[in-house]
Amino acid sequence: MKVLFIVPYTPSLIRTRSYNLIRSMISLGHSVTLATLTESESDLKSIADLEAIGVRTLHTSHAKLTAMRNMAFTMPSLEPLQAAYSWNTELFAKLKTAIMQAPPDVIHVEHLRGARFGLRLMDAMKAGEIPAVPVVWDSVDCISYLFQQSARESRSLSKKLITAFELPRTRRSETKLVEAFDHVVTTSPIDKKALLELQPNGSDIDVIPNGVALDYFGEDLQQATLPKTVVLSGKMSYHANITAALYLVNDVMPLVWQKDPDVNVKIVGSSPTPQITALATEHPGLVEVTGFVDDLRPHLQSATVAAVPILYGAGSQFKVLEAMASRTAVVATDRATSALAVTSGQELLISDTAQAFADNLLAVLNDVDMRDQIAAAGNKYVRQSHDWLEIAKKLVSVYVEVNQSYTGHAV
Repeated sequence: MKVLFIVPYTPSLIRTRSYNLIRSMISLGHSVTLATLTESESDLKSIADLEAIGVRTLHTSHAKLTAMRNMAFTMPSLEPLQAAYSWNTELFAKLKTAIMQAPPDVIHVEHLRGARFGLRLMDAMKAGEIPAVPVVWDSVDCISYLFQQSARESRSLSKKLITAFELPRTRRSETKLVEAFDHVVTTSPIDKKALLELQPNGSDIDVIPNGVALDYFGEDLQQATLPKTVVLSGKMSYHANITAALYLVNDVMPLVWQKDPDVNVKIVGSSPTPQITALATEHPGLVEVTGFVDDLRPHLQSATVAAVPILYGAGSQFKVLEAMASRTAVVATDRATSALAVTSGQELLISDTAQAFADNLLAVLNDVDMRDQIAAAGNKYVRQSHDWLEIAKKLVSVYVEVNQSYTGHAV
């Protein structure tokens, strides 16, 4: 198939969903044109990596000033600010030209931030300005469901205020988007349910789960396991990760340290906020905040246990999948695993109180046999259920069905 894949942020090893779906579709023999925005030199490097495997690209620099101006103009309206953040007229013009020159079989638009590109292209199709092509929207998560949780659970006052402001706008926008596109996909049954509750009469919705790069995270780097080390990974400026880190260190670890004062916590991820960096100062010798790392794998593979204490969120948590692929035992909350077909005590341990989380951490830290069994079962699960290649095949089958319904003939 010929796929035009619109992503409002450059796909990369960090923005892994679109990156791995595109790579997998190329390996399956499909033609993919990526349309995206760049903000840094690392974005251009990621584009070059994708071009090297055969991805065609349309990309435009998107300055922070442009994004801020977009949001300022949107403030008086009822549209979510993040829906306007990534709008770029130069990229939109390139999209129209590309579709005129070589119409794809399907257009894929990712996230609420990318939705405006899809809507404007559909308007241009209706006006006869460009050939008519089916448009699939990947919501990724139900953002209003995420914001509803954040406004209630976040431990950052500023994030609570922002998400509370955006929530009614986002709910209104997603209600319309589910109905507007030819087809919708999302990452989990929970997000599908939340979107359908917003708009029961909307487009069909398929669940296309998140995967994990098994060839990458599964590579054995021969890392020696550190003694009594708990690792938490993720972008540490993201509000749900901030709340998780604060919960782990302030609520869970004091209960662990009461019984074993030698357990260390390593918080690994880019852009830690002052709240996060302060944790290392408050607990010298026990808490380490690394900031950005070039390679997450050594930190996962050397940890005794991976903690995923997510208190709110949507979709599948990459940090769970990546730890499992690295053969590291996982202790997580139910919220972090609700999109996965796992059972506590088999592929991982699930605990939803601080005391239960602490007890499970101590059990894994002190029982080598349990730790190895959970790590092996978790690794087997992700290999069977979260291989990006198999997930891409499912997405392509959605494309085929949508195209056939739209055109009346098989691709």
